[in-house]
Amino acid sequence: MEDSSPLTSLPDDIGELKRLLSARQQQLMARGDQLAQQAMTITQHQAAIAEHQNTITQQSTTITEHQNTIATLTQQRDEYYLDKLRLEVRLAKALKQAYGPRADRLSDPGQLLLAFGGQLDALVIDAADLPVEPDEGAPRKHSASRRLRTRGRRDIGKLDHLPLIEQTYELTDDLCRCPTCQNDREQIGTAVSYTIEYLPGSFVRVKHVQHKYACRSCEQNGYNPNITLATKTNGSPIDKGLPGPGLLAYVVTAKFADFLPLHRLQHIFARQGFELDRSTMCLWMADVARLVRPLYDGMVQRVLQSHVLATDDTVMPLLQPGKAKQARMWIYRGDESTPYNVFDFTESRKRDGPARFLKDFRGTLLADAYGGYDGIVLNQELPRAGCWAHARRKFVDNEKAAPELAHAVLRLIKGLFDLEKRLKDLGPDARRAADERLRRRQAEAVPLLDTLHALLIEQKDTLLPKHPLAEAIGYTLNQWRELTLFTTDGSVPIHNNLAEQQMKRIALLRKNALFVATTRGGETAAILSSLTSTCRRHEINPQAYLTQLLANLPDTPISRVDEWLPDRWKETSPTPSAASSSAQT
Repeated sequence: MEDSSPLTSLPDDIGELKRLLSARQQQLMARGDQLAQQAMTITQHQAAIAEHQNTITQQSTTITEHQNTIATLTQQRDEYYLDKLRLEVRLAKALKQAYGPRADRLSDPGQLLLAFGGQLDALVIDAADLPVEPDEGAPRKHSASRRLRTRGRRDIGKLDHLPLIEQTYELTDDLCRCPTCQNDREQIGTAVSYTIEYLPGSFVRVKHVQHKYACRSCEQNGYNPNITLATKTNGSPIDKGLPGPGLLAYVVTAKFADFLPLHRLQHIFARQGFELDRSTMCLWMADVARLVRPLYDGMVQRVLQSHVLATDDTVMPLLQPGKAKQARMWIYRGDESTPYNVFDFTESRKRDGPARFLKDFRGTLLADAYGGYDGIVLNQELPRAGCWAHARRKFVDNEKAAPELAHAVLRLIKGLFDLEKRLKDLGPDARRAADERLRRRQAEAVPLLDTLHALLIEQKDTLLPKHPLAEAIGYTLNQWRELTLFTTDGSVPIHNNLAEQQMKRIALLRKNALFVATTRGGETAAILSSLTSTCRRHEINPQAYLTQLLANLPDTPISRVDEWLPDRWKETSPTPSAASSSAQT
């Protein structure tokens, strides 16, 4: 077998071996130089790669910084844009409050008429409705000029209920003599004219003389003389008090129906010769409220039996040391089956106030989006209806932020209110009217609501979260179940305006009287405001009603107090004019 080892192939000559070793050594050295160059090249490439990585890292950092800067600038831009919109909305509100109408109207109502031209062109024209052109040969008639009719004098016949004072005027003897022949002139007729005069109210003293009676025979025989005092009628409703029913009724009407503060009444009475301190009138109001409290409690019980009960609240400051407390006055307006307006005073806006008042209520609650009602309707399982006037107002107030979107939404909401106007008078039968109203709402209001809901959902994602109209859309969508409850019950109105209108009474009272001094004063204001507000609801003269109420209520049994409810009193009372005259008398 042949040996294939490398050693067997080496030459035996030493010189040749040295030459081979030298050549091999040179090859190895060349190979080493080559490897060194490659290593150097690799090092250079690694350094270049590291430099590129550093550059990429720096560029990434710069890009991140730019992205952060862009995000910050975008956020600042959005904030500036939203601040600009808010300022425009606040300016529009301020200008409207100072110079514009109080109603919820668009700043440009002409936008609602954009489709009017197309609708007008689509109408069919009847030839009979066209004006007839005159013949060319026919004489042309002169058109009569239009004159504005001025308003004439008031019909005196409508004022027959006022007391009449007749004054007759005659000529003196000198003027009665004819200037031509000097004979006396004869009366040939009369000229009658009327003027309306005001006679200021006056105070009178009513002297009550009660005779005492006794049995003289029994007294002489040593028995009990049975002394009896004649009963006093038309005295003061306040025990041993000075004011009569008419004076108390006038003070209550002046403060809670005409909103005159008591210090002004004090000066008015002083000009008429009757010095009276306002603190005394405060005590009178508390005594009247305590006297009519059973009547107020009866109104509360009836209001809680309503099928639909509307409520709202407003601030009524309560005087305290340092700073007045923001107490609240609540209105609870019954439906037409229980037509009473009841006010309730609480020291705060906590849920405890309405929860206490509504604990026995089982109908539908019509209210705004105040969160305090959530627990009440949840615990008592009450249906809750929303107010479209609140929702509409949010779009009207923020109209400047996005006019086109606001107009599109408000057009649909206007369709709902126009439908309700057409459904306002559906006959005296309340049940039949509610059924017809429900049928029409299902047929006409539901399609409008579906279109409005789709529009709000579509536009919600196109607006910034804090955009004024985004907040209005969010409010409407969050209250959608409450706002659409009226489509399932024909007795539920679509707004809470009738209850909110009663808050104006408290606002006027707050503006003039500034505050209530005590919790008892707040309860007094609630009771007397309930009576005067209900009188206004039934178109009753509150002074005439309160005069008769205070004159008769102290002697009325508790079982017959309900006969003096304002609506029942109106059914049995004289005509308003007669009632007013009797009150003045």
